[in-house]
Amino acid sequence: MSTDYDAPRKSGEDATADSLEELKARRADKPVAVVDEDESELAAGFELPGADLSGEELVVQVVPAQADEFTCSSCFLVRHRSQIAREKDGRFYCRDCEG
Repeated sequence: MSTDYDAPRKSGEDATADSLEELKARRADKPVAVVDEDESELAAGFELPGADLSGEELVVQVVPAQADEFTCSSCFLVRHRSQIAREKDGRFYCRDCEG
């Protein structure tokens, strides 16, 4: 809502002229949005798109770090040795963490 700063303002006497009943009536006129929903009911009816994968197994082959790789001691990502920014006490830190 825009405000006209050039418009005359109410003086102290005019501001107190509003009666208590008028102020209560203005407050009662404003609509109040109240949403009463049970989150557990919402979650029970929510289904992700796609097939049911609850009975599937994920098979991943884990490959150890290679000779030209290191694990950053800050973000714990495996990076190429060209990404080493600093070594301190035998720990390596990548450029992203040091930058």
